[in-house]
Amino acid sequence: MEVGRAVPLALAIVAVASLPAAFALLFCADEIIDRVVCGYAEWRERRRERRTIARLDRAVEADSLTRDIDLTEFDRADRRSLQEIAAGLRRFAQHRVNPGGRAVVWHAAVVDAYDEHLRAACRCLGLTEHLGELEGVDRQIERVRVEGMLHAAGLTLPAARAPHRQRHH
Repeated sequence: MEVGRAVPLALAIVAVASLPAAFALLFCADEIIDRVVCGYAEWRERRRERRTIARLDRAVEADSLTRDIDLTEFDRADRRSLQEIAAGLRRFAQHRVNPGGRAVVWHAAVVDAYDEHLRAACRCLGLTEHLGELEGVDRQIERVRVEGMLHAAGLTLPAARAPHRQRHH
C-alpha cells in the first residue's frame, strides 16, 4: 500500500470512530453550556461574598474584637460541643423541675449538674456567670439570669415550671 492512500484511510477511520462523540457533544451541548454558566455564576457569587466579608472586617475592625480571645481553647479535644451541652441542659432541666419523688440528695446532684452545664455553655459563648461563687437564693437568682443570657444568645432551654395538674370538673 502506498503512503499517499494510507493517510486518508487513517483519517477516515478516526472520523468514523469519533462520530459517536461528536453526536453526544451535539445533543448534550445545552447541558454542557448550562454547567459552565452555573459554575461561573457560583464562582462570581463566592468572590462577591469574600469581598463583602473583607469589607465588613475592615469596617468593624474584626481583628480588634477577637484579639483577646484564646482560639486554642476551641481546638481542645476534650472540649464538648455546644450542642452536647444544650442537650444535657435540656435533660437536666426536665429532671430538675420534675424530680419524680426521688431523694433530696439526687435532686441536689441534678441541680449541681445543671449548673455545671450552664457554666460550660457560658464558657462556650463567652458569657460571664457567677454560679460557682453563690449559694442559696443568690445562686437561684444567678441561675435565672444565666438562663436569660443563654436564651438571648440563642440557646433555648425548657421553661422551668412545675407540671400542671389536670383539673377535674
